[in-house]
Amino acid sequence: MRAFPYGKAAFMFVVLAFVSSGMLFKNAATSRAHRLPAGARKVTFWVFADTHYEAYKKSIPAFEAAHPGVKVDLQLVSNNGLAARLQNAFLADLDVPDMVEIEISSSGTFFRGPLKDIGFADLTERIHSTGLWDKMVHARFAPYTNRGHIFGLPHDVHPVQLAYRRDIAEQLGIDVNKIETWDDFIKVGHRITQLNKRYMIDLSDSGGDNLETCLFQRGGGYFDPDGKCILDNETAIKTMCWYVPLVAGPNRIGNSLGWGQVLTKAVEDGYTLFLFCPDWRSRSFEKDIPRVAGKMALMPLPAVQHGGARTSTWGGTMLGITKRCKEPDLAWALAMHLYLDKPQLAERFRQTSILPAMSEAWNQEAFHEKNAYYSGLALGDSYARLAPDVPFQYTSPFIGVAKAKLGSALVACVQEYSAHPDRDLEPFARAELKRCANDVRTLINRNPY
Repeated sequence: MRAFPYGKAAFMFVVLAFVSSGMLFKNAATSRAHRLPAGARKVTFWVFADTHYEAYKKSIPAFEAAHPGVKVDLQLVSNNGLAARLQNAFLADLDVPDMVEIEISSSGTFFRGPLKDIGFADLTERIHSTGLWDKMVHARFAPYTNRGHIFGLPHDVHPVQLAYRRDIAEQLGIDVNKIETWDDFIKVGHRITQLNKRYMIDLSDSGGDNLETCLFQRGGGYFDPDGKCILDNETAIKTMCWYVPLVAGPNRIGNSLGWGQVLTKAVEDGYTLFLFCPDWRSRSFEKDIPRVAGKMALMPLPAVQHGGARTSTWGGTMLGITKRCKEPDLAWALAMHLYLDKPQLAERFRQTSILPAMSEAWNQEAFHEKNAYYSGLALGDSYARLAPDVPFQYTSPFIGVAKAKLGSALVACVQEYSAHPDRDLEPFARAELKRCANDVRTLINRNPY
């Protein structure tokens, strides 16, 4: 036998790689075999959120009992790799799940190419014929709609409020009931902000999440309903020029310390007073910052102008049924069981604080219960009141690129404004956003799929 040409060390790495991959395949085969009884009808369902996984584990036995001989193979798949893994499976004609939940930032990437090549089943007719269209918040279908076809069911609404340290706000003489617009909010922010000691609001100067939320509130976004990039329209330019002075320059009222323990400490110490708080994040604060229980409260977002919408949106999940699903009617029945069963939705809200997309569920007791962490506020009611005003947002196969470009434009504008706070930012912001939008358009135009 000829010697391995790259030496013994390299040979051992190759052997170890083969052994490891073999073990992985063996483990994968074993895990797939939560083995189902012979002849059982199976529905394979991928989810990426552990909270969804735990909730569905409790719900699925009732579905299986109502459908004798049916087994649901529920799998928790890391969100970091789910979209790429599923995309590759679609393209390579490999096995795919019957159903899958996709995070909103990744959903648009599946709508590439001719409609016939999209891996998800068109749910439009089912949604309208079953009356589901009228039961759910219309805006939440928009991110999962492409060329007039709906490919996903919305799991949630995710209205955004502001969470804040009620006790400190009261000590500082801040009456949130008198804050109706962002102008009102900024005026208060200028009064109480002390640079490097206390900031009115947690806002990022380098990531697009908070800017995106503000952009949606103003009726802007990344794409229009036809998939055309609008990252450089007048709404985007005005929003950028309004946002940057909040996080840069001598009169800034916002600062961001990111996530995790640093943010926890900032809230506990009163370094940060107000934070963007979609429904899902309200529960995160309860879990991650327990020491301020009873000292926190929620308020609607300030409106852009008097009488305007006092919310936006941040995050989301769609449920899709793949075209390769052998029993789409059965998969649809499971989707209805998980997304429309009112008692389940009520209990799920108690566990996650996530407002479901089906508005009929909101009249249940769970949504009226007072929350001690947020100073006795009826948490569900507070989000449900805002849900009808959640803005539409539209996506594209190039949504990931567009999001990255918005973030890079923000960084460039912050650097420009920090260096020249007395200079009009609008010409620079206009040029920067146009450059970024043109990069997205170039990519779209040269890519036939």
